[in-house]
Amino acid sequence: MSTQQTPMNRLFKVALRLLAATAVLAVAACGDSDTTPIRNGDTPLSITGQRLATANFVLGAIDQREMDGPADYKLGSNDRLRIIVFGQERLTGEFVLDGSGNLAFPLIGQVAANSMTSKDLERAIAGKLDPDFVHSPSVSVEVVSRRPFFVVGEVQKPGSYPHTAQLNILNAVATAGGHTYRARQDLYYLKRVDRDGNLYRVRATASTIVRPGDVVEVKERSF
Repeated sequence: MSTQQTPMNRLFKVALRLLAATAVLAVAACGDSDTTPIRNGDTPLSITGQRLATANFVLGAIDQREMDGPADYKLGSNDRLRIIVFGQERLTGEFVLDGSGNLAFPLIGQVAANSMTSKDLERAIAGKLDPDFVHSPSVSVEVVSRRPFFVVGEVQKPGSYPHTAQLNILNAVATAGGHTYRARQDLYYLKRVDRDGNLYRVRATASTIVRPGDVVEVKERSF
């Protein structure tokens, strides 16, 4: 029996390969190939949304840190601070926390400011200055600008943007130019890093609060 392939046979095999490849792509588009772990219980909601019982049912427990005001804001990498040591002009100015959330401050060197509040950092600086450098210093710490958030996926202008208080996903997407026509608008993901440096995701809706440093993922919808 001849093993020579006819043009029709070759065409048929090519068509089968194309069909198989199309099927694989379709499954990949509909599925979620991201292996980043999902933590449902860490999903924050908008402060204007439903109360705790509804929040727990829909998206998991509210993260209390997202309900905090400016005084309770947890400092992190790339936050810009205005620090004043009253009566000490050389120790007064604006400082940016490094990638690990550390503050490089005159005279006292590195201060591990990550996850501190402004008040915590005030006490830490004062404690390191007194008594060797400044006696009973009065220190003020103000957050000038928070670390940025990021928007990726099906938006017009993916990238990093300055964070503002009470920012939710709808605002974040609008800041990035809005959805593309392919965007799914009923489910989003937020990628963030916990205090131990572990990357994870949370499921989100348009009203979910976005933290500084979060990555907002806008997925492609299935057609």
